[in-house]
Amino acid sequence: MAVLPITSHDLQSDYDNAKFRRRSAFKVITQAVLTSNVRRNCGSCGVGKLLALLMIAGLAFLTVAHTNSGISAASEIVQHINVRGEENVITEGHGNAESLKRFWRKPPRLPPRLPPHGKAGNNSLAAEAHNQQHILGSAVRQNKVAEAFRHAWTGYKNYAMGSDELMPLSKRGVDGLGGLGATIVDSLDTAMIMGLNDIVQEAGYWIEKKLPERLNEKGQVNLFETTIRVLGGLLSAYCLSGGENGTTGGWGSRTRLDGPNPAIYLERAQDLADRLMVAFTSSPTPIPYSDVILRERSAHPAPDGLSSTSEVSSLQLEFWYLSKLSGNPKYGDAAMHVLEHLKTLPKFEGLVPIYISPHSGHFSGQNIRLGSRGDSYYEYLVKVWLQQRGAGHGGSDVSYLREMYDEAIKGVKNRLIQKSIPKGLVFVGELPSGEDGSFYPKMDHLVCFLPGTLALGATRGLTKQRAMEEGLMTIEDIENLKLAEDIMKTCYEMYSVTTTGLAPEIAHFHTQEFYEDGLQGGNKSSEFLGDIIIRYADRHNLLRPETVESLFVLHRITQDPKYLEWGWQIFQAFESHTKVDSGGYSSLNDVTILPPPRRDKMETFFLGETLKYLYLLFGDSNVLPLDKFVFNTEAHPLPIIRKGVENDLTSQTQAS
Repeated sequence: MAVLPITSHDLQSDYDNAKFRRRSAFKVITQAVLTSNVRRNCGSCGVGKLLALLMIAGLAFLTVAHTNSGISAASEIVQHINVRGEENVITEGHGNAESLKRFWRKPPRLPPRLPPHGKAGNNSLAAEAHNQQHILGSAVRQNKVAEAFRHAWTGYKNYAMGSDELMPLSKRGVDGLGGLGATIVDSLDTAMIMGLNDIVQEAGYWIEKKLPERLNEKGQVNLFETTIRVLGGLLSAYCLSGGENGTTGGWGSRTRLDGPNPAIYLERAQDLADRLMVAFTSSPTPIPYSDVILRERSAHPAPDGLSSTSEVSSLQLEFWYLSKLSGNPKYGDAAMHVLEHLKTLPKFEGLVPIYISPHSGHFSGQNIRLGSRGDSYYEYLVKVWLQQRGAGHGGSDVSYLREMYDEAIKGVKNRLIQKSIPKGLVFVGELPSGEDGSFYPKMDHLVCFLPGTLALGATRGLTKQRAMEEGLMTIEDIENLKLAEDIMKTCYEMYSVTTTGLAPEIAHFHTQEFYEDGLQGGNKSSEFLGDIIIRYADRHNLLRPETVESLFVLHRITQDPKYLEWGWQIFQAFESHTKVDSGGYSSLNDVTILPPPRRDKMETFFLGETLKYLYLLFGDSNVLPLDKFVFNTEAHPLPIIRKGVENDLTSQTQAS
């Protein structure tokens, strides 16, 4: 069918003069008849003349009806305007309508009536078209992200299937996380969320057939990394595949998922957790050892004898949920005892050092930061509280976690927040020497988890509007949400300031006390070139997820569309500079130069977190709603348990 371009005339009301009242076709015909000589001479008409008159009247009526039908059809076509960013078109039915209008002049009519409370200039058709454009635009963006995921998976499948990670430039796999096929397990729930059933099948059957022998054969793994990536991935796959209630609709899925029976994922999770439990039982304190030898079911501390504070405090979402599924409290008990112990330790305005000793059970050193080794301690305080506040650990009260979180955020605001100069970016610094040392204006990309965490803490996962309407937000919550948006802006500018549009691993900030010249990001159009300092050793990018994670959470909570645009710009930068033609995506060595030199590594979290959060950012807020699911620190969604649900959950799991 031929198409014609839309003109401005097509979208306007078709009327001759607003002062005339619209007349129906019937009135047009009858008025023409009654005012003609036919009326005056009708009394003397013969039968032939009368028939001729009736034929003319009938033809006139059909012509008007056809004209109105053509115009109506054209109006319907306009409502289906192509809004994908292509040239706007309509079908040639409108051209037929125009020719009919010239043959029979339409009677003048008034403009269409505005709806109640409508304003002049507001066009319902234009509003509907804009809404359709937003929906279709988001769908197009989601599809692009799904295509990127498939490209990453294809590279991994072709060159590294069964290995932990892909080296996309050398086209081979590498085992850097214990040899459990970490990319497979980390990616599975992302494929489920995207509805990529072929990948769900491939990953699911590998887990069913190959993972048991890996657990029996492989050696040392890190307790934290294995818990958040592999255990968390298995538990999330069980939940999303309908393991709890036999359906995937509970999290917003519109796709029937293939793959093995969901019980397989739970069996593998329990087998793995039983082996990891030795890290808790071998330690003389509630603080677990950092390393486990799976095949021997033995554990030992790190070479320096210390554990990272973030690592020991970021196991609770996963182990507690496994206890609820299995009915065995040992997993949740061991993990929750860690937080109960940390509650008793001295802190500096709620802030804690980044190391802790499993031998003494006390913090080690003075270094305080929200970057590496400290980050997810603060994240899990509020997330574990959200997960368990409706159910409780064995019926116990977890309100202490919220109290620890609130105290810590006050400490962050008092001790770690400053503004850069000259433009005033809000950033989170460090205290390398603890409470008695000086402030250091260094911020890891890892710290960009904080805006999302602050937003979750402020609204409990609800939208800001709903939380305000229900009276759930305190003044402090409102302030924390504002702080989240300010730090989010800084995280985005860490991307925007560089030549590639991708953030460095670490940034420093220009303050009154600190400045290093000649270390800018390279984007001359950025107004923040003088605020952000990027040292040569910090210019690499590992495809990290923290910024897009916070964009996803903040968009869900504030519904501000700018976060969609920021996320899209970041995704396009990944596509432009990290995509490898043969499959996969590579890390970068320097984000400040073009072309950026590449690093031969695709981290599992690029598929498990970065692309997942980008996909959800552009999607429906009814999918994995934040007041019903909490994401672990590797982006694996786990359900928030409510009172009265946990008993049903256990019985359903045991029955399956």
